[in-house]
Amino acid sequence: MAVLIDGKALAKKIREQLKEECNELKTNKIIPKLAVIMVGDNSASKVYVRNKSRACEEIGIEYEEYLLDENIKQEELIKLIQKLNEDKSVNGILLQSPIPGHLNINQAFKAITYRKDVDGFTPSSVGKLSIGEDTFISCTPYGVIKMFEEYDIDLTGKDVVIVGRSNIVGKPLIQCCLNKNATVTVCHSKTKNLTEHTKRADVLIAAIGKPKFITQDMVKKGAIVIDVGINRTEEGKLVGDVDFENVEKIASYITPVPGGVGPMTVAMLMNNVIKATKEQYNINTKF
Repeated sequence: MAVLIDGKALAKKIREQLKEECNELKTNKIIPKLAVIMVGDNSASKVYVRNKSRACEEIGIEYEEYLLDENIKQEELIKLIQKLNEDKSVNGILLQSPIPGHLNINQAFKAITYRKDVDGFTPSSVGKLSIGEDTFISCTPYGVIKMFEEYDIDLTGKDVVIVGRSNIVGKPLIQCCLNKNATVTVCHSKTKNLTEHTKRADVLIAAIGKPKFITQDMVKKGAIVIDVGINRTEEGKLVGDVDFENVEKIASYITPVPGGVGPMTVAMLMNNVIKATKEQYNINTKF
């Protein structure tokens, strides 16, 4: 039976550390502030934004929310981002995705100044990650790496197979794992003989958004399995991309859904807000 990687407990530990750092900043009259932009009325986004708001409140980060009409023009969205870039009281800017299809999300991400890019999506952040420089790392991949560190899982020389190549999770995870000296294979919807790849993985990371897609016969005995997926069944139950009940029987480590990667994503966002604040005030960061 696999060891459960408890993302909920680790996220709580990280938030407690960040609360201490936030209190230290406040003794110097520095109050970290996160501005979140949400375009349209996406129910899933509302849940994610609410979780971020609660985490800010717990840690002591000031939180500001901008709810924009789904028919907003690109120029108006960019104008708001530029305004927040120039606002010295704002330390981090987050554009909640997805946004309506008529808007260019990449152009919007590019408009966010690097110093406030707490989601790690600007070209500067992505480029710095690719050459191994200190930067803001996309929150979900960063959370996965922190889980490996917490459980003393050394990726050096391990075959890591990532199923999914999104800009938000799959692609930054490639670089994060390479930076930990892993050998990385990326699979996606066009990959042939997928099971041949997943079956040889020492570490299998599923990030495709298909409920229970990774089954026991696709996993090597003793593999470490990280489930990034969050899917809701017709009955309303939250499940991951991995058939947890069966894969757990043969894996060495596994993340649950919920309670695995999800809480870590929010925790690492909070970490990035504190990091951005400290860098803007030329204070050394712990992470």
